[in-house]
Amino acid sequence: MKVKIIYRCSNCGSESPKWMGKCPTCEEWNTFEELINQPISSQSPTVKQTGSVKRLSEVSAANSDRIVTSILEFNRVLGGGIVKDSIIILTARPGAGKSTLLLQVADDVASQGYKVLYASAEESDTQIKNRADRILKGINGDIWIYSNTSMDHVLLTVNELDPDLVIIDSIQTFTLEEHHSRPGSPIQTMGCANELLKVAKNNERPRAVIMVGQMTKDDEIAGLRALEHLVDAVLILNGENGEELRGAWCSKNRFGSTGEIGFFSMTEKGMLSIDNPSEFFMTQREEGQTVSGSALAVIKEGTRPIIVEVESLVSKSFTPYPSRIAECLRRDQLNTLISILEQRGKISLYDKNVVIKTTGGLQLKEQAVNLAIIMCIVSSVMDKAIPNDTVFVADVGLTGELKKVPAIEARIREIDRMGFRRVYVARNTVRDSSRFKNLDIIELNTLYEVIKHLGMKAGG
Repeated sequence: MKVKIIYRCSNCGSESPKWMGKCPTCEEWNTFEELINQPISSQSPTVKQTGSVKRLSEVSAANSDRIVTSILEFNRVLGGGIVKDSIIILTARPGAGKSTLLLQVADDVASQGYKVLYASAEESDTQIKNRADRILKGINGDIWIYSNTSMDHVLLTVNELDPDLVIIDSIQTFTLEEHHSRPGSPIQTMGCANELLKVAKNNERPRAVIMVGQMTKDDEIAGLRALEHLVDAVLILNGENGEELRGAWCSKNRFGSTGEIGFFSMTEKGMLSIDNPSEFFMTQREEGQTVSGSALAVIKEGTRPIIVEVESLVSKSFTPYPSRIAECLRRDQLNTLISILEQRGKISLYDKNVVIKTTGGLQLKEQAVNLAIIMCIVSSVMDKAIPNDTVFVADVGLTGELKKVPAIEARIREIDRMGFRRVYVARNTVRDSSRFKNLDIIELNTLYEVIKHLGMKAGG
């Protein structure tokens, strides 16, 4: 049977017998992808039924059958660990630490007595060994590595070695001999992924498979969207090369929540799990030491509340248009909060530069941090420190009124757990404040009342 190669535009779907740089239909550049068009045989194959039909109520659940690692943040993101018959894809920008994290996961899993195969088409055996010597305390004898671009050879190695966990780095660099297209083409990528799916979902010998997926400039997994539909979980690792903080979250997870996020610190010894983010995102100061321009808030990442420190620097402006700089939130949001502070808090900032950032570089996406952002600006412009034992959990409306925020009880519990003594919230927010014996919950109506309560009003 003759195999015919065609080229299809990934944007509009038009086909061409040859590759073209620009699609004549939609006029997009570099969208043609190589495909193999195989004619359908006129002979209908004999279909043999496999498996048996079952009642859903009779199927036994195996959600607890997981490989639980000692990397707590990795477990959290995946819903409690690696499911033994799952297939996961991990993607990130170049240099974010994908291979480093997976090598640490391989070492942790192997230390529990499981056999791990680490197959790489991007790095040689020596390169993998050099990284292992740098980030691992010792190399476990149950970690096996295989450097080859052939998925056929990897599958043979899986059958011979019989590993419990298979790591593929990366799926876009492997090829199957039955396909004649280049590595990274949709046919090769999906063909390799489907073979790995069979490895993971084998009823007689289930295995966990983790694939590395390359990321495009648009921060999406390279290749067809069908790759994301095929896997059980899509794990995304955020963080730029050179930055210390890394965040991991699942955009898809069949075995857990997609809202959880795990935090890691990239060091010379590899990725370190940040098991207590509330400590990491605050400056550790000596007892009694206070600084102006700092305020504490509580954000919520997944099901977990995290205390975060917001810092501000307010300085005299010598230009007609003062600077408004914020690395951790949208500039429009900062301008809105400054307007509220000027009009409702009665503090002028028309001739002041305002710079906002967070400790650890965490992004602020919730409205629950708005009161803390405003109060750190107030502290800076008045040059008066906010007590270290004080936290702010409220939104601020355009009227200057404090607004309720979601999951307030969970946020207050985290504040109490961390040993803080005061929290400012909107009135009628907490149902039963008597449950928090060591925490003074101060409920107020307006921003101006908060400023006045802390003795920071203009002229006061």
